[in-house]
Amino acid sequence: MKVLLKIIYYAVVAVLVLLALLLIASKLPIAGNYQIKIVLSGSMEPAIKTGSIVVIKPADSYRIGDIITFGPDNKKNIPISHRIVETRVINGETRFLTKGDANKQPDIAEVKVSAVIGKVILSVPYFGYLLDMARKPLGMIILIGVPAVVIIFDEGHKIWREMKKMRQKKDETNDTI
Repeated sequence: MKVLLKIIYYAVVAVLVLLALLLIASKLPIAGNYQIKIVLSGSMEPAIKTGSIVVIKPADSYRIGDIITFGPDNKKNIPISHRIVETRVINGETRFLTKGDANKQPDIAEVKVSAVIGKVILSVPYFGYLLDMARKPLGMIILIGVPAVVIIFDEGHKIWREMKKMRQKKDETNDTI
């Protein structure tokens, strides 16, 4: 039982550290920096599952078959990640025709290169649900509060055991005198 609790404890700590590192790394204002986005729709399934996180990196060029993330990224608009199915050059400007793998038809609007955030280089299934939860107040309380209570309980238990050992040692010493 103790071994199982330690495994769970270290797994929770590892997930929290990884989550914190991902959040910090994606927020650093470095040109060409990796970004992390949560996939909220199933338009790219089975390649990218709903609830996944995708790691995006700007690239110098994009080709047919690449999965790109594009569009506005603010509180009201969420960027889209779809696969490039066709490239066109109109008046010297490159545009991409994109399509979600699960969609029957390509997207209506073409995507200008200037609207591309980057190329999807990694997808981690279902981790986006955890990241999305961490961004909300209740999720933050759960992800910080629950491990904090576990750590406090664990440390309190260790202190109690040490105090008990010290009392036993003291009692043994008093008995021998």
